[in-house]
Amino acid sequence: MKTIAFALAVAQSAPIGAVPPVSQPAGKATPERPNIIFILADDMGYGDLACYGNQYIHTPNIDRLARTGTSFTQAYAGSGISSPSRCSLMTGLNSGHTRIRDNQCYAGGLTGLKINPKGDTTIVRRANLLPEDTTLATVVSAAGYRTCLVNKWHLDGYDPQAAPNHRGFHEFYGWTISTVHSNAPYYYPYYRLHGDSLINIKENEHDAHVRHNTEISTDDAIQFIHRNKDKAFFLFLGYDAPHEPYNIDDTSWYDEQGDWSANTKRYAALVTHMDYNIGRLLATLDALGLRENTLVIFASDNGAAVMAPLKELNCGAGLKGRKGQLYEGGIRVPLIVNQPGRVPARQIDNLVYFPDFMPTLAALADGKQHLPQKTDGVDISPLFYGKDIDTDSRPLYWEFPGKQRALRWNGWKAVSVKKGAPLELYRIKDDPLEQHNLAKERPDVLQQMEKLMKQLRSPSPNYPIEGD
Repeated sequence: MKTIAFALAVAQSAPIGAVPPVSQPAGKATPERPNIIFILADDMGYGDLACYGNQYIHTPNIDRLARTGTSFTQAYAGSGISSPSRCSLMTGLNSGHTRIRDNQCYAGGLTGLKINPKGDTTIVRRANLLPEDTTLATVVSAAGYRTCLVNKWHLDGYDPQAAPNHRGFHEFYGWTISTVHSNAPYYYPYYRLHGDSLINIKENEHDAHVRHNTEISTDDAIQFIHRNKDKAFFLFLGYDAPHEPYNIDDTSWYDEQGDWSANTKRYAALVTHMDYNIGRLLATLDALGLRENTLVIFASDNGAAVMAPLKELNCGAGLKGRKGQLYEGGIRVPLIVNQPGRVPARQIDNLVYFPDFMPTLAALADGKQHLPQKTDGVDISPLFYGKDIDTDSRPLYWEFPGKQRALRWNGWKAVSVKKGAPLELYRIKDDPLEQHNLAKERPDVLQQMEKLMKQLRSPSPNYPIEGD
């Protein structure tokens, strides 16, 4: 068993294979080769936004992105929880092929300390991205873009040398799993990483609640944009909101909701506070004259958590399941793309998912030649710009190895969310709430889907399961 110490200091050595040589000059972004800003919420449900039907939470800035851009009604995360979902997004592989297939691994990896939302700690084992893994940042950096990840990465396991600035990003401001104190307290942090250097947020010293992490992260993102306004850039902004613990002192947007619990008010406030800060980011683009040359993408990493006020605020929009499950409520997420003058205002139901962003961002950055040999996604950029392509006939696969698995294909969905349980079958095209299990009526379809599922995964040394 490998173990690492929980040191605050991290190695200062240069990243190994972090950023490939630039094969073309960066230049300035254009409408045809835009800056790319990918904003990822954490544990935000499919139904948390007004533009996706929510009647309680105020999200005017995100709603404006949807109203003036393209929103997707059948977009899927890479998994039902954070690490495998983000790994799928960053590497273009489904969770049957990714390096990280669950928040914790079953073998190998490194052991380390996990701080739970209530502040207690446990020892767990995690996998991490390796130097040979190609990331989104690797690809767009090689295409000449300046790259930056702000806040949440969650792909370093317990290896400080697997931080974003060692896996393709030129700049990193945020927290990692491997630096145990940098992610606690969750929303009013005192510790934060700037690359490999651990710095302090002095205002939050002695557990003071002065600067909220959503605000800190937005400030970091805005400063990066100012520094790189004359270069093509890729900014990945991974907010913590609205992940538990629901910790925000300002709930003024909802203080008049007398029948809401304090937990419900804080959850809604985390979403609205994030929306407010997204408004700050967009205002920066406008002030610098970058808006028309910048594609903004907004999504969530998975569905709403069990601690979320699912019933009170309709976070899951009526979908079955939640975070940690491969039912629709765990993996269907909002997805919005916006670029004035280029992306039309429309809502579409094309089937897309996180592995698609590897070939898509490569196409946007004019960097297809830097793609890895294998991806599980397709280039969906034509959908951003008003064209129609077939994304629905291919199979989409998810798994928690040996525990859960799911497949969407040809209007059907097969899913099992318990170890050893038989697959359920839904005509998902007509039954999006997964209410009518047709496994017994259509064994022919289930047999086809079972065969596809086996083809869409490969064994992993970190997740050994019976039969591999």
